[in-house]
Amino acid sequence: MNHKAKQGGLKEMLRKTIVSLKRKPQTIPMLVLAAAFLYYSLNLTHVSDTTAKIQSQGMGLSGFCTMLFSMLSFVCFLNAYPHRKKTNIPMLVLMLLMVAGLIFCDTYYMGCISRAITRPDHPIAIEAATQYIQQAYDMLGVHRIILIVGFVLTLLVPVLRNLLRKIDTSLPVEEGSQMESLHLSQED
Repeated sequence: MNHKAKQGGLKEMLRKTIVSLKRKPQTIPMLVLAAAFLYYSLNLTHVSDTTAKIQSQGMGLSGFCTMLFSMLSFVCFLNAYPHRKKTNIPMLVLMLLMVAGLIFCDTYYMGCISRAITRPDHPIAIEAATQYIQQAYDMLGVHRIILIVGFVLTLLVPVLRNLLRKIDTSLPVEEGSQMESLHLSQED
């Protein structure tokens, strides 16, 4: 009995989640972009240490722009999809430009790392003490992939909306009547 109740509760939670996504399909790319921001923020120490070690031109600015564009792109994203209104296209375009800027900053920073470790005169060796350089490089590669996925999902919000609408989230009639009788019995 307890297993069935847990399973029924899980099904209901999944149904409510899908209903919520049907109403706001833009939540999917927003969560992906939020994951990208968190991933970058939690690994910012590697980026800062790498910038201090390599000191290539534009590395600090690239890291700063990544944090700035990450936060501003959320503001633009939330303004692009106002509650119960049509999509604000200028804000959406601005947000997409910022995400493209984030991808560029990651690529530029990764290029600075590559040039520093492969330059002919005094290359920086990746050793145990400088392992953070490789970690920053790998983290930026993953961050860039997450951003690209978020960018594509943002462009596909209308398609996601249509796909989510095809999912049947209505309650069966007998379950609906049981829910109604349950509500009636609770009112007594």
